[in-house]
Amino acid sequence: MTVTARWNADTAVEELYAAHYARLVRLAVLLVRDPETAEEVVQDSFVAMHGRWRTLKDPDSGLAYLRQTVVNRSRSVLRHRGVQARYVARHRTDAVPDAPPADHLALAIQRREQVLEALRELPDRQREVLALRYYLDLSEAEIAGTLGISRGAVKSHAFRGVAALRDRLGEHLEDL
Repeated sequence: MTVTARWNADTAVEELYAAHYARLVRLAVLLVRDPETAEEVVQDSFVAMHGRWRTLKDPDSGLAYLRQTVVNRSRSVLRHRGVQARYVARHRTDAVPDAPPADHLALAIQRREQVLEALRELPDRQREVLALRYYLDLSEAEIAGTLGISRGAVKSHAFRGVAALRDRLGEHLEDL
């Protein structure tokens, strides 16, 4: 289609719209991956071309102008989406509860010290069994072999050691 210089902006936009709107929307859909946004991009491009019609050096280049405007506006939409996604990720209110409290490290150090102090107060055999069980994650058989005692003795020392820790640490034992 040749758009002659004598056509006014209204006539030129109507002709170009009738002939190329659907193809330009398909182009925009490929770029922005959203049909509704693609239609807005194309409509905005036609409005922009209408406003600049008199400044076009060659009225026959109206379609090229439209294609370039669709591509540029699609890029703008994608940039805007990226900015929004980064902003939302930084300012999510539901992310705050998942973050550890500001005093988390200090409390963890304090709890660790309490546990170590309570472990120091246990008899040697109970402390050894609990350290091998919960620090090295050894099985009863492995603990028995390491300490040279029976599996029954391992169970007994572990039970008594945990009970003693529970008495010393109270409800805080569950937090550890």
